Amino acid sequence: MRIGVFVCHCGSNIGGTVDCAQVAKNALGFADVVYATDLMYTCAEPGQAAIEKAIHEHNLTGVVVASCSPRMHEPTFRRTVERAGLNRYMFEMANIREHVSWIGKDKEANTNKATELVSIAVAKLRHNRPLQAQSFDINKRVLIIGGGVAGIQAALDCADAGIKVLLVEREPTIGGKMAKLDKTFPTVDCAACILGPKMVDVSQNPNITLYACSEVQDVSGYVGNFDVTIKKRATYVDWSKCTGCGTCTEKCPTKNVPDHFNENVGKTTAINIPFPQAIPKRASINPQYCKKLTTGKCGVCSKVCTAGAIDYEAKDEFIDEKYGAIVVATGFNPISMEPFDEFAYAQSQDVITSLELERLMNAAGPTGGTLLRPSDGKHPHTLVFVQCVGSRCSAEGKGKSYCSKICCMYTAKHAMLCREKYPDTEVYVFYIDVRSPGKNYDEFYRRAVEEYGVHYIKGQVGKVVPRSDGKLMVQASDLLSNEQLHIEADMVVLAAAIEPDKSARPLATMLTASMDTNDFFTEAHAKLRPVESPTAGIYLSGACQGPKDIPDTVAQAGAAASKVIGLLAKDKLTCNPCVAHSDEMMCNGCSSCEKVCPYGAISYVDKEFRMPNRTTAIRRVAQVNEAVCQGCGACTVACPSGAMDLKGFSNSQIMAEVDAICKM
Repeated sequence: MRIGVFVCHCGSNIGGTVDCAQVAKNALGFADVVYATDLMYTCAEPGQAAIEKAIHEHNLTGVVVASCSPRMHEPTFRRTVERAGLNRYMFEMANIREHVSWIGKDKEANTNKATELVSIAVAKLRHNRPLQAQSFDINKRVLIIGGGVAGIQAALDCADAGIKVLLVEREPTIGGKMAKLDKTFPTVDCAACILGPKMVDVSQNPNITLYACSEVQDVSGYVGNFDVTIKKRATYVDWSKCTGCGTCTEKCPTKNVPDHFNENVGKTTAINIPFPQAIPKRASINPQYCKKLTTGKCGVCSKVCTAGAIDYEAKDEFIDEKYGAIVVATGFNPISMEPFDEFAYAQSQDVITSLELERLMNAAGPTGGTLLRPSDGKHPHTLVFVQCVGSRCSAEGKGKSYCSKICCMYTAKHAMLCREKYPDTEVYVFYIDVRSPGKNYDEFYRRAVEEYGVHYIKGQVGKVVPRSDGKLMVQASDLLSNEQLHIEADMVVLAAAIEPDKSARPLATMLTASMDTNDFFTEAHAKLRPVESPTAGIYLSGACQGPKDIPDTVAQAGAAASKVIGLLAKDKLTCNPCVAHSDEMMCNGCSSCEKVCPYGAISYVDKEFRMPNRTTAIRRVAQVNEAVCQGCGACTVACPSGAMDLKGFSNSQIMAEVDAICKM
């Protein structure tokens, strides 16, 4: 081979603590290295041009670049060597920035270590072989899981680009948490006025198919060709006939059903439409409370339905579909308040969460937008808001260690709305820190304090004690004045931490997508690929990836849609050739590799093999689906017979790297 080595200064990032010229000089002593030099910025256009020029002038057959992390610029340099006529996999990269220059200041030691890393890369490159990527057809449809504002925005953007979209929503209506809000910060716009037109657009767009009351049951396949099974739950109403007139909900005799859409602060009927602007605006029956389905008696809704839409014999339906890409937009939920006994949430109806307050203040809520105490229906005159309930919590098993990001702002919004609509109310906000980093957010918080006279107290609430007269005694501390406070409150509002929806973990298992310890989906790269999952073809949108407000959610949904559009614009996809492969003559069919594969890329087949003495035998051997395989290498480690190997990272290449280390 004829190998060229290029050592990058990366300004002072590497050059400040590594003698790059000396590393290049040392590289000339390695086997098969015929050219070595140092460059100021290898990734810049002049640096890439220098690599191409050297390949032509010195007839190089392989290239090593010693610079930053391969995660950042390996694709850049692969394209560079490919433009110069080399196979893009006849290239190796030594990370001398994160692994050397950023972790030590001893220039001599750093230079020696950088030389060692270059020697390892050269040793591996000597065993490299040209690889060719395989191409395969792509299904130009996208599945979006979750019908909140993130899913809605992603669906509309994809549909506007001409892509067929299936939007799957678990609830009877799309809209998610935003549909439950009264106003949005920092503009205090009506949430329904913003979201409503988008919901209607979803229902009227010819490129969007909406499945409400549905869940993803199973996912298999790979990028461009996902096989998805969707479960459509029985609603006991034929939605093709239902007109959404609401007669059934008016006549239904079961009127004490907890209202899930209203966060259980109100009651509804066994058959209902969640809210007036629901999309689809169709009734559905709650089988847990319907007298006809539980006792066989009643049937009033069937009698009054002029469209004949009621179907008590309806069954769950399973649909199998194929998609080229999947967008996850499963959203969030407030955490349970049960572990927080000190706030008396389970003891008093007047201790509520912020989302429950939204429903009480919403014109479409159970009180028609009038703020009333749930216990006695009276107007509260003193409200206490408690921030960070469960957020930034170090108590194991009780709350969450992270900041929920939106609580400070929606509490300021609630405080302002209460003071604006009911000037006779006194509003207290207990906080640890006020975090308002968004555009116009800090100004919004300052308005609550300066214009509306909200009492912001830096301190924590220790206990809330319900009294026999209906009042709530709030015991708290003011850290700035170092005083203990006792406030008689009519209502206490808890800013509950948010967490991923409970469906996220099983869904991630189906998608073989990565999650963090808090069950948020993990992006492929926090800065460079913030809306992509490490699993190809899976994209992230909204609060399923981390706490975020509506503007950030909409922006991320648009970004995810743009990635989907870019993917599905291609007629064929090429897969990474650095994938596992099985030597069928060595495979003993033990299934060890299949069990450890996190992507489901390995299957087993029975094949006929020619044996000695002109005989044949049927043997069970492993096969790798190269389109699914992500090249993680788990199978190569697990294989007891050594039949599994990884292209581009073969056993011989790894051992060559080990030998190079031992010789230095």
